[in-house]
Amino acid sequence: MMRMARLEVSVRPASAADVRPLAEVLGRAFEDDPPFVWMLPDARTRVARNQRFFETLVRTEALGHGGVEVACLGGVIVGGAVWYPPGRWTSATSLRTALGFARAFGRRLGRASALSTAMARAHPHQPLWYLYAIGVDPARQGSGVAGALLRSRLVRCDQAGQPAYLESSKPANVPLYQHFGFEPTGPMELPAGAPALTPMWRGPTTQAGG
Repeated sequence: MMRMARLEVSVRPASAADVRPLAEVLGRAFEDDPPFVWMLPDARTRVARNQRFFETLVRTEALGHGGVEVACLGGVIVGGAVWYPPGRWTSATSLRTALGFARAFGRRLGRASALSTAMARAHPHQPLWYLYAIGVDPARQGSGVAGALLRSRLVRCDQAGQPAYLESSKPANVPLYQHFGFEPTGPMELPAGAPALTPMWRGPTTQAGG
């Protein structure tokens, strides 16, 4: 019996045409993410609201900074990473972005805003690449997609001598990020009832994990 060839993960910069399918993938990927469960406790509408949030974030803000990447298998988007280049991330949002977030979170916007404020307080001040979000379609998790996305950007961080930063929303993901050179920086002060986040820093001389 002939074996089917294994599809290779390819990573490329996102385009405007990718925004909606990427948002759909991220919406599913973050369905069980603790902060999104806390911000959007209604499981019946969470995926749809997640998708609206990510579509707003990518289309109105992140895509223009050139740090959004998609991972594809057989030409189909199965994951994505939202990076902010050095000096590009800010806690302030445009009116268009704010309105999109308000539609996404509805009555839970207060929780989302409180969490965002806490993240902004803990954010490092020096120039760095900020991994705002990385997600893989649940059907493709564990197949190397997240590693391909991380490696794509971190190799270039090393080449340019630039640090990187992220907040891990799941304790189970911390070892993955450590494999790629990130290390926890300490606890983050969060709103009452919010799930823990683990801030992680990666120095520019660390080589991306294999």
